[in-house]
Amino acid sequence: MNQPFLRRSTRILIPSIHNNNAHRQIRSSLLLLDRLSLPHQYRPLSSSTQRHDDNPPPSRTAANLTSSLLELSKARLSLLVVTTTSLGFLSAGPSLLLTQPATLLAVSTGTALCSASAATLNQVIETPSDILMKRTRNRPLLPQSNGRPAALSKEEGLAWAAFTGGSGASILMACTDPLTTLLGVGNIALYAGVYTYMKPKTEWNTWVGAIVGAVPPVMGYTAATGGCVLEAEPILLGSTLFLWQFPHFMALNWMYREDYKRGGFNMISTSDPTGSRTSTFITRYTLYLSTLPILSSLMEVTSPMFAIEGIALNAYAIYVARRFHKDKSNANARKVFLTSLWYLPCFLMLFLLHSKKWHSDKEEDSFNSSNNDGALLDWISKIQGAGREACLHELIVQKNLWVQFASSSSSDDREEKIELDESKCPVALVKGSVAAAEKKSRDVIDADTSREDGSV
Repeated sequence: MNQPFLRRSTRILIPSIHNNNAHRQIRSSLLLLDRLSLPHQYRPLSSSTQRHDDNPPPSRTAANLTSSLLELSKARLSLLVVTTTSLGFLSAGPSLLLTQPATLLAVSTGTALCSASAATLNQVIETPSDILMKRTRNRPLLPQSNGRPAALSKEEGLAWAAFTGGSGASILMACTDPLTTLLGVGNIALYAGVYTYMKPKTEWNTWVGAIVGAVPPVMGYTAATGGCVLEAEPILLGSTLFLWQFPHFMALNWMYREDYKRGGFNMISTSDPTGSRTSTFITRYTLYLSTLPILSSLMEVTSPMFAIEGIALNAYAIYVARRFHKDKSNANARKVFLTSLWYLPCFLMLFLLHSKKWHSDKEEDSFNSSNNDGALLDWISKIQGAGREACLHELIVQKNLWVQFASSSSSDDREEKIELDESKCPVALVKGSVAAAEKKSRDVIDADTSREDGSV
């Protein structure tokens, strides 16, 4: 029996589905086709003869589930959140490593869980847009490009968001203070609610997203101090994170501008065909960022060395920003983005090493610390000392200065050796000389006052 005849026989038999004996007819026709050993492509598909999919869904193993949940939580972003939260906590003083380690662990964990919840809710809401973009089309809540179904359903995503958000808020509430808890929960609402809602509507979403990124170091500081937010350290750290996000995100946004346009997002780059506005914002906020080390030193939050090192750090950041301003290529945008990745940890570490709270805490704790505590403080001192030895400014003068004073109690000038601060930086030396001169002047005035009182 030839194949054309079989195809005609199949077309005759299959329409009988509308008769009363439909199931019997279909079964009989399938048995007949099997007996005739038809080639595979001519056989109708049934539950017993259907071929296996070339891309079956992956088995739900613990490893696959963990990987999907980490991707849904944006684990790398959460790691950045943990880092900035911890540095915000430590900016209140190194002694907190010894006295409040549980609080540090709690605020870092709670903030990371809140960040995971916000990221998950964002992906649940943006599923229709993410599937249109190349850089997001393989996210766990979307059907994969190879034909496999989504690794996680939306219901599972919502459940994960509720779990991470609830547990994060509970940890913050139980182990920190009400203000830190409020900031954590508020950041979920700000990111998953306001920021996500604004992305397809207005380019001002970038500024709202920058606020979200500025909150974690403030949370770290408030957890360390019991809710003190209106102090110099949290304001400076929050401002650093806020300003840093503009060159970081706008460079990324420029590289994927076509992708964002496909997704329907209203970003600066999607309405900036020449890149002039994007490059202007990148340069402007890089310049704003470069003022913070100087401002921090003027406010006496850090030593003057932070301002000097900040000049070198920010000079390169400004250089790559200006390079992108002249040539708005993806390669130069990528250079800005990669520079931002190492710039932030360098900035924050220098901020801590030159923090005056770290120096004052170290001096106070050195008198009444245990052996383990003393070892930790010694380790911190070695790191700070290594930084000073690597500084060229530290190597051009000696540790001790000879300062001459004319003593009003004697006709002869005498030299007095005054040992200044261990720092050999010229700025610190000048400040030390001034402090020593002021101290000597006060001593002389006090001596004259005492003699006058005695004579009366």
